[in-house]
Amino acid sequence: MSGLWSYFGGGAAQKRKEAPREAILGLRTQLEMLQKRQKHLEAQIDAQNEVAKKNVTTNKNAAKAALKRKKQHEHTLEQTEGQIGTLEQQIYSIEAANINQETLKAMEKAGKAMKHIHGDLTIDKVDDTMEKLREQHALGEEIAAAMTSVPIGEAIDEDELETELEGLEQEALDEKMLKTGTVPVSDRVHQLPAGVNGELKGKATASREEEDEEAELAKLQAEMMAS
Repeated sequence: MSGLWSYFGGGAAQKRKEAPREAILGLRTQLEMLQKRQKHLEAQIDAQNEVAKKNVTTNKNAAKAALKRKKQHEHTLEQTEGQIGTLEQQIYSIEAANINQETLKAMEKAGKAMKHIHGDLTIDKVDDTMEKLREQHALGEEIAAAMTSVPIGEAIDEDELETELEGLEQEALDEKMLKTGTVPVSDRVHQLPAGVNGELKGKATASREEEDEEAELAKLQAEMMAS
């Protein structure tokens, strides 16, 4: 089965897919080894430095030998740190390239999906559809305007309504007169024209003056009889 898969190119594709991952794993393994070596060299440098300090006054040869070993370890440490930096850069480059490749594949799939969705859709078809929609929308607006602007049935005569309203007011006034027997004097006065209303007010004032005069005469007569 694996041979058949390789025959159709499946094995090669799988190897191409696994290659970046395997390369990164190998680089990380080597990076871990170098980092361990870095720590060991740093410890050796510190140790030889302590030996040199210890023998600087008592045994100069031993101190000098310790400093030589320290220099060798420092040189090796520099090389190791350079190798570490190179490996880290390679890991970063492979990861970035792999991400770019996967991103490109995703974008290609998205492009194919969009092409499938659009199908035979073209700008001309879109413009034609939008034009039809605009025409139908305009037609709907015209229909709505026609239905709301023209009143259904005959127009109502406002003068006729006013006449009918006055008739209802008169009927209400007549009913009030029937219930009370007569219309109050104040109501009659207010219902009369302005000229007649003024004459009635004048007569009423003269009548009150006559009544006052008669009352005063009666009072004088009573006083004369008492005396």
